[in-house]
Formats: sequence, structure tokens, C-alpha cells
Amino acid sequence: MILKNAEHLRSIASILPDQPGIYQYFDSTGKIIYVGKAKNLKKRVSSYFNKTQQNRKTELLVRNIAEIRHMVVETEQDALLLENNLIKKYQPRYNIRLKDDKTYPWLVIRNEPFPRVFQTRTVVRDGSTYFGPYTSILTVRMLLDLFRKLFKLRNCKLNLSDENIRQKKFKVCLEYHIGNCLAPCVGKIESDSYLKNIDQIKEILKGNIAGVIKYLKDIMRQFSIEMKFEEAALIKEKLDLLEMFQSRSTVVSNSISDVDVFTIDQDESFAYINYLKIIRGAIMQTYTIEIRKVLDESSAELLEFAIVDIRQKIFSNAKEILVPTKLDMVLEGIKFRIPKQGDKKKLLELSERNAKYFRMEKMKHQMVSNSEQTEIRVLETVQKDLRLKVRPVHIECFDNSNLQGTTPVSSCVVFRNGRSSRKDYRHFNVKTVVGPDDFASMEEVVYRRYRRLIEEEKSLPQLIVIDGGKGQLSAALDALDKLNLRGKISIIGIAKKLEEIYFPDDSVPLYLDKNSETIKVIQQLRDEAHRFGITFHRNKRSGEFLKSELENISGIGGKTITLVLKRFKSVENLKNQSFSMVANEIGDSKARLIFDFYKLSS
Repeated sequence: MILKNAEHLRSIASILPDQPGIYQYFDSTGKIIYVGKAKNLKKRVSSYFNKTQQNRKTELLVRNIAEIRHMVVETEQDALLLENNLIKKYQPRYNIRLKDDKTYPWLVIRNEPFPRVFQTRTVVRDGSTYFGPYTSILTVRMLLDLFRKLFKLRNCKLNLSDENIRQKKFKVCLEYHIGNCLAPCVGKIESDSYLKNIDQIKEILKGNIAGVIKYLKDIMRQFSIEMKFEEAALIKEKLDLLEMFQSRSTVVSNSISDVDVFTIDQDESFAYINYLKIIRGAIMQTYTIEIRKVLDESSAELLEFAIVDIRQKIFSNAKEILVPTKLDMVLEGIKFRIPKQGDKKKLLELSERNAKYFRMEKMKHQMVSNSEQTEIRVLETVQKDLRLKVRPVHIECFDNSNLQGTTPVSSCVVFRNGRSSRKDYRHFNVKTVVGPDDFASMEEVVYRRYRRLIEEEKSLPQLIVIDGGKGQLSAALDALDKLNLRGKISIIGIAKKLEEIYFPDDSVPLYLDKNSETIKVIQQLRDEAHRFGITFHRNKRSGEFLKSELENISGIGGKTITLVLKRFKSVENLKNQSFSMVANEIGDSKARLIFDFYKLSS
């Protein structure tokens, strides 16, 4: 590897201090392209220029370095925090990318007189207290509902300063009258009492539900001693709500106190770090972040970055962190453990499953998203090739089937968003046509199909495909004319011989490239309609043949024939049955008549 200014960069690295700190690499335009941390700045930075880089991306990074700057800090922990903050601020090209989680909800206790508690998606460092982020909006709403019922906090935006309350600038609102607020705006609750409620909310959000329950029980007991039974009953209602909420927490172990759990699952491009917050043996919070890898970072490096970032976000003060691998990091007052057995090992495995499931869900979502994008692109191609006014998200295709004019049937298959919608398939027995008249049959079934959709007020397709040439297409158009639908629905015919496509009132067919996506969609529709129609026709012929034969058996009536048709479908299937199987359906005596007629052994 040849560097234009290698000597200059090596000289900078050689005079760096042997102390912890962070280093920044700049390109020739003065833009930060990488931020790193180090226990020993001199050794770490020199390693980039004193050996051949094995990783291609690292080699590209080094080639683009034009200048180096550094900052010495007191401890390795300070270096971790500073590195994390600088990466989030500058988003350097060669650093791992943390997916922005600003869309996750938080609960905020506002820094104001008589604080409000509400949901937010933006963390503002204004002295307010934030709890989160929560991955489930339902959890946030449940907590807010719990606090509303327990403590009857205000939700207005009034400036409830002492001066404004003394001057009686406000009046009670509807929330007070319906029992949802204690009306601090008019002095009906003192600030000290209100703030005690806020303290209890903070304890609940920290997971200290047991402490709040004990506090309320002591108050309830005191009210009972003083014979203030109404006040005691109100406290009892709060206790019931809290104990119900506590029962929903996932208790994993009564022997574990407060710990943080971090695990990782990854693929070639991304790492998924799961975090579990355990307080008094119960899972109080779970959270997963996604990190884009850039320089083939190790699992330990990715975990270190995530631990610093997440603990800053959630304001964790746990003194023990469970991890799956040894980390080369030191946090003051924190013990890192790799559990090998017991409840802590189970916690680690639970976190690993969460990270794995998160990755799998992302993959599934990506596959669905890619599939949807492909469907849209294909349908837009169909729209362009067939000169349609709208994208054909709903397409229907018709096909006729008959055997020398006997048993004529038709089929209609439906595609929605480029995929078959089997529940919408329909087959038709042709009712008004006598003899082999393919055109008249097509006109009848198209008319019946769309007359019914209109009567039932169901959506009409954007495109109709007719399996046949100009004659079948003309017949279908006659049906649309009767329903006043011509011009409202696009319609084409596809002839089998050369796969030519016919349009209404145009004698010159369209020939599409046989490899085009549009012709493949039309062929798929045509083939599916043909398959569906042939299957229905074959079953119907078989049933009618069986019916005609059974009618020749003396002693076998219409009801028996119906039972046999419904159960056995065809002559061959009937002949393959045992005597007891047929007798179970129609009785011994009639089964004997059938077996004797076909000379079957019983």
C-alpha cells in the first residue's frame, strides 16, 4: 500500500502520547472520515501505517487519510463516551452506522411546576426526565392510562406558577369535573403532594413497583387506623391497579437484582444488539438496535459501541452487565460477566433469541418489501406496454372449455397485485347457448360476471384478458356494451397461435417480445384460466358420465345417484372402493346392485 503522505502521517503517529483518548482522520477536503478510541493513542494510530491492512475497506480508509487529530482524556470510559458522541454528531463515512431510533416513543416527566407526564418521540435536554425508548406504543399507552387512573395528573399546558395560581388566573375544566384531574390550577392540591405522586411514577418507571406498593399500603393502613375509610378505599383502588400492572411484568428470577443484558446477532452487513433491562428479577424493558458494519468490525467492537450508546439513552445505572463474549472495555464501577449457567445464563439466551428474531423479522420485511417493489414495477410495465390508463392491480381472465360442443363451461381467474387470488376464481355452466358456439358462450359468461359484480357493488377490474382472438374479444365487448362498461374497463384478447394481442376496434394485433414481463403475466393468466376451466370441465364430464351409467341400474334412484356422485366423483374411483365403503354411504342392498352391475368382487 502506497500512501502519498505516508511519512507525514507516520510522523504524527510517532509523537502521539501513550494515553487514552480519541483520534480523528480527515480526508483531503477536511471532512472527518473516521473517529476511533484507544487505550494508547500512539500504539493504536501507528498500527494503521506500520502494517499491511488485510481488510479492503480499512485499506481504502487509510488511503484517504490526509490529516490526523487527537484528544487525550482521563480514562478509557471517557474515550468511549466521546467516541460515541462524535460518531453520532459527524456520521463519518468509515464508522459503523447506528440506525436512527428517533421514531421510538419515550415517556417524559416535564421539568415544570406540577409536571405533566406524556409521550414524546423527541428527547430535549431541558431538565425533564425521560424514560425509554419503548419499542411498543401499546406499552406507553398502558403506562399513561395507569398513571391517569392512579394519580389524576393534569394534561393541560397552562403555566402553573405560584404567582398565576395565587392571582386565580385559571378556572377548573371538564377534566376536573369528570374526575381525571385534581385541579392544581386552582390550588386544590398542593405542590408537595403532587410531587409525591410524580416521585411514585418515577419509581414505577424505574421498576421499583414493590416500593410504591409498600408506600401505599402504609398510607392505607394509617387511614384505616384513623377510620378514614373513604380515603383508604381510594388507596385500595390504586393498589389493585399497581398489583395488576406488576403481574404483567415478566419475572425471570427472584435471585437476580438489577442487571443489564447485551447480546448480538449479525449477518455480513448488519449487527443487531439486543438489550434487556432487569430490575428486581423482572424484565422491565427490551430494546434492539441495528448497526451497519463498515470495516469488518468484531462482535466485541460492535457490542462496546452499542453498550455505551444504549446506556446513555436509557440512563441505566445497573452495576452489572451480562455479555456473551469478553470485551476490551472498562466502565467505572461496572462489572462485565459472561454467565456459564443458571438464571443469568438463561437471561443471556433470552436476549440472544430476541436479537435473532429481530434479524429474522428484518429479513422477512425486506423480502416482502422487495416483492412488493417487484410487483409494482411489473404492473407498471404491463400498463406501459398495453397503453392502459391506470396500473392494472386487478386483472381477470376468461376461458371456455367444451368437448365437441357438450358440457360447455367457462372459467374466470383473478389476479390482484400480480398474484393469483384463488378465493375470487369463478367457473360458469353455460346456460343459454346450444351447441358449440364459443363466441356466444364468452358473451354470456362475461355478461353474467360483471352484472353480478355491479349488483353486489364490488370493485371491477382494470383489465380483462380474453383467451382467444378477435371473435372472442368482440363477443366479450358486446357483453360490456349491454352493461354500459365499454371504455370503463380495458380489455384485450390473446390468440394462442402466435401470442398476438388484440385490442378493441383495432384489426392490427400487438406482438410483444416473448421474454417481456407483460407477455409472461398475460400467459400466466391465460394458462391459469385454462387449467381451472379444464379441471372443472373434466370433473363435470366425469360426474355426468357416472350419473348416466347409474341411471341404467335398476333400483338406483336419484337420491342414491346424488350421494354416490358427491362421495366418489368418478366411475374409476367408485370401482376402486370396497363393498363396505360404498355400503356405508348408500346401504347394503343398493351397494349390492352397483357391485353386481359392474361385476365387482365384494
